Amino acid sequence: MTEDRHDKLEQDVETRIKRMKKAEQESHTVLAYTTYIGTLGLVFVLPVVGGAYLGRWLDSLVEGYSIRWTISMLFLGIIVGAMNVYFLVRTNE
Repeated sequence: MTEDRHDKLEQDVETRIKRMKKAEQESHTVLAYTTYIGTLGLVFVLPVVGGAYLGRWLDSLVEGYSIRWTISMLFLGIIVGAMNVYFLVRTNE
């Protein structure tokens, strides 16, 4: 009877160790994916926001109401951000 308990305890400990190792490996991958997606977001958003601010500043230098530079720099920021994301994804494959 004590031998059965010992075998059952040994199996229980082994399964718990396997579960802990599997959970440890998965947590690293979840953290890595979260960091990767966050980096992709920043690489895309920063040129867009920077372009919008630059365009707004250039429009403020022109007399009258104009959003010509804001729209132009916003589209340029979108293009640059998309290229950044493309190159980052391509290098991490």
